[in-house]
Amino acid sequence: MDVVALGELLIDFTDNGVSKQGNHIFEANPGGAPCNVLSCLQKLGHSTAFIGKVGKDSFGNLLEAAVREQGICTDGLRFDEEIPTTLAFVHTKPDGDRDFSFYRNPGADMMLGEEEVSRELVQSAKIFHFGSLSMTSERAEAATRHAIETAKESGNWVSFDPNLRPPLWQDLGTAREKIRYGLSQCDILKISDNEVEFLTGQKDIEKGVLQLLKEYHIPLVCATMGKDGSIAFYRGSVVTGKPILSEKTVETTGAGDTFCGCMLHFVLQYGLDGFTQEVLQEMLSYANAAACLVTTRKGALRVMPSVSEIENFRKGNE
Repeated sequence: MDVVALGELLIDFTDNGVSKQGNHIFEANPGGAPCNVLSCLQKLGHSTAFIGKVGKDSFGNLLEAAVREQGICTDGLRFDEEIPTTLAFVHTKPDGDRDFSFYRNPGADMMLGEEEVSRELVQSAKIFHFGSLSMTSERAEAATRHAIETAKESGNWVSFDPNLRPPLWQDLGTAREKIRYGLSQCDILKISDNEVEFLTGQKDIEKGVLQLLKEYHIPLVCATMGKDGSIAFYRGSVVTGKPILSEKTVETTGAGDTFCGCMLHFVLQYGLDGFTQEVLQEMLSYANAAACLVTTRKGALRVMPSVSEIENFRKGNE
């Protein structure tokens, strides 16, 4: 496998208009950041596998089918007999940004146990990817740490995206502690501007990331800043990527996951020792374009852009 990811797999209910009776219509979109990243990588020609847990219910069955439909290996997917699949309702703001309401107290993704993690699957990966939400319960955190240890023992690169969702943490002090653990383990970090500020108090994202790098010597870091573009930090080099915006943006769900998938795509192409300033610039341009493109579509996992779509979109926005 090129990339194996562990984490949450859930249903994102996204607003899809109003019925004749005046009721809001919500569309059941398969989602969950780690699997969104894998879906992006599949579209870019890579082999991927997912490790996680859903409920043994209709939503869990829907998710399994959707993940397989993308070509993602589901050998690591487990089903919980008692706890239901996690649900999230996505409320889209006028500018395309969103708020989440989660039904996860608990959700099946929190019930993944260490004994349910396939060591062979983790060992097979060039990159192991995870986020912080698999550390919101003791059971899933043990599974996450076990997978990270296995990946490191196997000499695999470890990728981390904090994917901070404050409503899912009992307190933000714990969230900060678990995210810092992720920073201490990873070789590749995708982090958003609000997460940098959350960890460092810095509104200046470049200063904030450089502050983190003094403590965590992560070889490759990309910070995303929404409409302000992105910045890559690589062994002393700092490269800025100009934003690509579209008037057709409908929601931003999955934009960061798409960016992360493109980032890992370049790592798989060049390796962590193969980045030049030109390659970093190309990576940011490519990832910014793909992330913008996915904001013109509802959902994420099922609508990731293909290589040709990304290239055509870039040409149209030069």
